[in-house]
Amino acid sequence: MGSKIYVGGLPYSATEAQLNDLFAVHGTVESARVITDKFTGQSRGFGFVEMTTAEEAKAAITALNGTQMDGRTLTVNEAKPQEPRSGGGGFGGGRSGGGGGRGRDRF
Repeated sequence: MGSKIYVGGLPYSATEAQLNDLFAVHGTVESARVITDKFTGQSRGFGFVEMTTAEEAKAAITALNGTQMDGRTLTVNEAKPQEPRSGGGGFGGGRSGGGGGRGRDRF
């Protein structure tokens, strides 16, 4: 597995192909992914690039951090591991029990 890089400050119009091309100058890109909103499909303004070696990743980070892409300043650094999510919030997140017909029996 290669080195994963976080890329923030992406223009909302940025594509995965553009992200791939931007990093390919600095080494072999294994994958390039623009993160999108799951409901609208629009870019969330950040993404991840995975490069073959740590040396290529470091070279890309050094070369691209603070540069401009379509008028936006990029933040490029080593990706941190994703933290496990807690079960709170959302639809029934972490709650047990069903509620069993609440509301209808009361009147």
